[in-house]
Amino acid sequence: MAVQHSESFSVRLDHKTALVTGAGAGIGEAVALALAQAGAAVVVNDLNPDRTDTVVSRIVEIGGRALAWQADVSNRFQVSGMIEAARDAFGRIDILVNAAGVYKRGALTLLDEWDWRRVLDVNLTGAFFCTQLISRVMADEGGGSIVNIASTAGHPASLSDGVSYVSTKAGVIGLTRQSARELSPLGIRVNAVCPGNIEDEDAPRTSQDAIPLRRLGMAAEVANVVLFLVSDGASYITGQAINVDGGEHMV
Repeated sequence: MAVQHSESFSVRLDHKTALVTGAGAGIGEAVALALAQAGAAVVVNDLNPDRTDTVVSRIVEIGGRALAWQADVSNRFQVSGMIEAARDAFGRIDILVNAAGVYKRGALTLLDEWDWRRVLDVNLTGAFFCTQLISRVMADEGGGSIVNIASTAGHPASLSDGVSYVSTKAGVIGLTRQSARELSPLGIRVNAVCPGNIEDEDAPRTSQDAIPLRRLGMAAEVANVVLFLVSDGASYITGQAINVDGGEHMV
């Protein structure tokens, strides 16, 4: 099912460039569409070229500018090439959204080593590579905003067979907070969005009865929070991990 984006939340990002990893489907796709709708040029990254081409076509249809780029975020050299292509196409990078992620089912005592390493490489190391390399570009350009797509699973260890996913999402939250501390003097804000149970996502779900709003969330609702965080309206917000979960995890 095609991801829909919301037009009810108004933010303008004209003259800005965003790079969204894992933008071929789900939350990443919704974020890419929302950023484009707000006026940003968008680099649409995914491993699947058919997906990136489809998302770019949707952005062009709404009058936006976009570049499809196939790259594995767990490969530092491919990430570097993607950044160079983004700057060649649009001149700068103002926004990074680390949405690439995978989920491998498996209990602690049974999980295959390769599955553990693949989840770690994509979910955490990929976010690290993109954050490290793009923050250097942002620093030279006077600042920027980074949003990491984590998960509410990164807060409590609540999944019965998701040790790799929980571990990496907790790591993404830690990466977010430490990056925010180190990059703040450079004018770079870093925040995380922690989705709960979202429609059309591969990540594990709990019963809707456990969600106070009694429904699954939509990818577009996560994208709206990302849109706010990268906007000037969130200029005094950094180092935060914001739950988007219908009230399932209340502090």
